Amino acid sequence: MGRLGGHELLRQAARGRRSLIATALLVLVGWGPAVAAPAPGLSLPTSTGLDALVRACTAARQAGDLLKLRTIQALLLQARPAPQPLPVVLANAEALLRCGAPDGALVVLNRYSPAPGPETVPWTLLQWRAATAALDHRLAAQALNRLVVAAGLSLERLQVPLIQDDKGRWRTMAALDLMVGHLDALGRRDEAVTLLLASRAPGVETAQRWSQAVSWSGSWPLASRLGWLDRALDQAAAAGAWGLAASLLDQQLELLSDQPADLRRRVEERRRRLSRRIDDEAPLRPKVVRSPRDPGGHAAIPAPVSSQP
Repeated sequence: MGRLGGHELLRQAARGRRSLIATALLVLVGWGPAVAAPAPGLSLPTSTGLDALVRACTAARQAGDLLKLRTIQALLLQARPAPQPLPVVLANAEALLRCGAPDGALVVLNRYSPAPGPETVPWTLLQWRAATAALDHRLAAQALNRLVVAAGLSLERLQVPLIQDDKGRWRTMAALDLMVGHLDALGRRDEAVTLLLASRAPGVETAQRWSQAVSWSGSWPLASRLGWLDRALDQAAAAGAWGLAASLLDQQLELLSDQPADLRRRVEERRRRLSRRIDDEAPLRPKVVRSPRDPGGHAAIPAPVSSQP
């Protein structure tokens, strides 16, 4: 992080692939213990360089040596006292984050106040990563909002870099989905639903977001929730995502489970037609279309619901 400017990092990140919200948040969580005072009598690198300390930290984590790990974290926290230029602050905070000390990374970042402009992007991005790893969802949400303003993009358009693979490519996620995860963790699901429904990216992403909004909006009017699923179905159909469309129809049937049979019948028939279409197209596009009857596929066609009340 310290070696890249904020805009360059975001440009690299835009070439990555989107991953699931839960996976991203788990990947970013720092599992190391909190920073503690150095303990005497431990074998530590003679160099105070960040790279040497990070290597020692990695070795301590692999060995499960928590005492040595706490000592290295404390040394990293003291390694570059203020005042320091932004690249040094970012490198120090990154080292603490890699060493499993996100709270320490936040302390280091707070030693520097970025000037408005290009400095804000890398500083705020690292603050978001550290806050997420520290499970400080309120600060993480605030950092995402600041990052959106600094980058000049909407939550939906901003692709936030998460992790880098061996080839230097970044896996990313839309800031909108990350914000939804933080709002959910804060117990603010109504806000998360409103944000999900604001999605306008055509195709599968919006269909999935509206489906999630329906799952989290149990107290909202049934007509509204069914309408969102209809719009999600249109998006899935336009993208040819028939497996997703089948899942959305199943979701509609679940919402209608306690409704009169006449309301369910149209959805049941639509689901049966779609299942036949999936089965017909599976041999032609086996990598794209999977039969709901295949292992790991969607459930079999729902049995017709009795017309009895």
